Amino acid sequence: MGEAKQSAYAKLARELRAAILRHDYPDGVRLPTEAELAENHRVSRQTVRRAFQDLVSEGMVYRVPGRGTFAAPREEQYLRQFGSVDDLMGLSIDTTMELVAPLRKEVALDAAGRLQLHTDRVHTLAFLRLHENIPFCLSTVYLPPAVGGLLADVPELTEVGARSRFTIIGLLDERMSDPIAEAEQSITVGQASAGAAEHLGCEPDRSLLRIDRIYQSTAGQPVELAVSYFLPEHYSYRVRLRRTLR
Repeated sequence: MGEAKQSAYAKLARELRAAILRHDYPDGVRLPTEAELAENHRVSRQTVRRAFQDLVSEGMVYRVPGRGTFAAPREEQYLRQFGSVDDLMGLSIDTTMELVAPLRKEVALDAAGRLQLHTDRVHTLAFLRLHENIPFCLSTVYLPPAVGGLLADVPELTEVGARSRFTIIGLLDERMSDPIAEAEQSITVGQASAGAAEHLGCEPDRSLLRIDRIYQSTAGQPVELAVSYFLPEHYSYRVRLRRTLR
């Protein structure tokens, strides 16, 4: 498949994803038909069909023969999509966030580069994630200056030791004009620094599971880099892989 056609369906899927996240199509409201989308966006019906296939595989929409395509109810997707951004937001249901480094500005060359910034300064904070008062994860979050400014009025992000029941991406999703739509993730093995070992209650240089995630908005802009270290005895990572049959 040529790059032009791939870009066309990816662009259309992104626009439809953004509309769904904005609740432009609430439960029971049909999305435009393939013919309507093809005419409005000046693309082929094959391009529209491929965009719909991607959204179906993500669990964003479902198709009813003879009726059309509908946005999947968000309540049913919460904590039920394997490998979805909704799953990550769902951490607020049964875990607690404890702040260990408050929201602040600092120079972070690597993080700024990964966020595709034109400045070396970012907003950053660090927190523990606990389940039943047992810490299992230490995360450091890096945000572009404009994005970090959106969280400046959140008191739970200013005092070390403050506990809350939300996620950073959940807070951002409520404040940004373009919702968070996707995340690029890498999983490696890291070693516990002295600070991480103290917070997680393990020995220094202990092998930990490291997960880096870069979140992007519906506009395709990186809005958060999260670097997290997990204790393997308190955390397992599972994902379900599905095969798309055509």
